Amino acid sequence: MQLLDGKSLSQKIEHNVQIETKDLRERTGIVPGLAVILVGQDPASAAYVNMKKKACDRVGFYSVTHEMPEDISQDAIENTITMMNNNPNINGILIQLPLPSQIDTTKILELVDPSKDVDGFHPYNVGRLTTGLDGFVPCTPLGVMELLSEYNIDIQGKNCVVVGASNIVGKPMAALLLNANATVEICHIFTDDLKKHTLNADILLVGVGVINLIKEDMVKEDIIIIDIGINRAESGKLVGDVDFENVSKKCSYITPVPGGVGPMTIAMLLSNTLKATKIYAATKESK
Repeated sequence: MQLLDGKSLSQKIEHNVQIETKDLRERTGIVPGLAVILVGQDPASAAYVNMKKKACDRVGFYSVTHEMPEDISQDAIENTITMMNNNPNINGILIQLPLPSQIDTTKILELVDPSKDVDGFHPYNVGRLTTGLDGFVPCTPLGVMELLSEYNIDIQGKNCVVVGASNIVGKPMAALLLNANATVEICHIFTDDLKKHTLNADILLVGVGVINLIKEDMVKEDIIIIDIGINRAESGKLVGDVDFENVSKKCSYITPVPGGVGPMTIAMLLSNTLKATKIYAATKESK
């Protein structure tokens, strides 16, 4: 069994982003800018945003966080997004989800300029992903693909089972795997007999937020497992969706939690923001 070390790979990606950012700044005077909208006081969301800000600082990005109260109006958020869309110093816009119930999340995500949609949630970028065209891909699934590539794990023709069908992880994950010529199956809360499906997986990717959902008897020998879940156990320890202690004995590769997919998500956010900045810089130079 080999661990898929997302922490060390993310550091390598960060280092490359830092070098490219310095080069871009010296050549063009342009510094990548990332703006984040954070609504309310959710501790997990605040922690994620803080980690993203620190990562931006490490690679030399300009970053700003718009902190808004829980009872913020739809119009107020929309006005802020419009302002950021029009700000040439902002190359990436990130809406920290979930948003409060009074906010129409779909409308908010659709308002973000697709060229600044570094989270890959705008329908324009979702459509490009689905049809195999270049665009911005959600950071967590993109990070998973980078991790598989780093360890030379061949996806083509493999039976890949994705557990979880969210717009943020499950669906884009399935699209990326399909684009890489895998045979893909998606399971979700209404799937009958999950074990029947997971036993057929060569590569199992799980992201639903249920501790120990995947148990030892649900997987075959030499399986590759990507645990995208992140949960806090009663002990306070961070754990994934897979019973790591028992399931790992049957794996050829498995991601740890923490230290697997989590660090890759932030690394891909930096990568996407740099990509958006390069496109902006090239457009500016051609004018």
